[in-house]
Amino acid sequence: MQKSKHFRTRLATVTSSIALAAGLGVASGAMAGDMGYVMNPAGEVVKNPYGECWRGADGTKSQLPECGDAPLDADGDGVPDDKDKCPDTPKGAPVDENGCALDSDGDGVADYMDKCPDTPAGATVNAEGCPADSDGDGVPDYMDKCPGTKPGAKVDDSGCEIIGNVVIDSVQADFAFDSAKLTPPMMKALDTVAAKVKASRGNERLLITGHTDSIGPEAYNKKLSLRRARAVADYLASKGLDRSRMTVKGMGESEPVADNKTEAGRSKNRRVEIKTM
Repeated sequence: MQKSKHFRTRLATVTSSIALAAGLGVASGAMAGDMGYVMNPAGEVVKNPYGECWRGADGTKSQLPECGDAPLDADGDGVPDDKDKCPDTPKGAPVDENGCALDSDGDGVADYMDKCPDTPAGATVNAEGCPADSDGDGVPDYMDKCPGTKPGAKVDDSGCEIIGNVVIDSVQADFAFDSAKLTPPMMKALDTVAAKVKASRGNERLLITGHTDSIGPEAYNKKLSLRRARAVADYLASKGLDRSRMTVKGMGESEPVADNKTEAGRSKNRRVEIKTM
């Protein structure tokens, strides 16, 4: 009877130990997986005598680096959530130490969105980080000395309107055969050009190109066309335009605008073109 009673007592003890161990294991698993770390009133995690962080049903922290957990970084920018001032940074965007998207040129548009990353300081930009061009003349506002230019106007590097291109090629104003001498109609046309350049707000640069018909040696025509361009430039300079802002060249017979087989066509080809820049 005593042996049987002793056996039953030991069996109950073993069974209780197994049950306790199983219960602790389940509780431990539940605590580790579902419960937060317990914090003291000072905001510090509570630890047992072995230095292990305690979890409990009233725990408030689910992850702590000092408890062996990796820092949370929801947006994956390399800055832990507890230090990240911009927690929703797009994936792959370069960020600063605060987790906020970099803006290298300081224009208010983050680098990952900025299509013009070297905008000068203080320049007004559009949504893509590129300098604004309010009048659409191709010159950014921060460089534009003549804002509000009318649509389609030709402008200089400062955004100021300049005159359009001019071709001296009318029947009344064409060059005589083998001549670079300006005729009275040509001079009248050039007077108009000079007046327009002086009146414009822009600072024109002129490209003056001479042309010939196809009669005569090509090399000779090349020189003749250059003489015609120089004659035009010299006349414009005599009217007060800056000769240093004129470039001359001769194209000879290489760029006809009419049929060289007819007198009328050859007459049209003996011309000077003035392009503004």
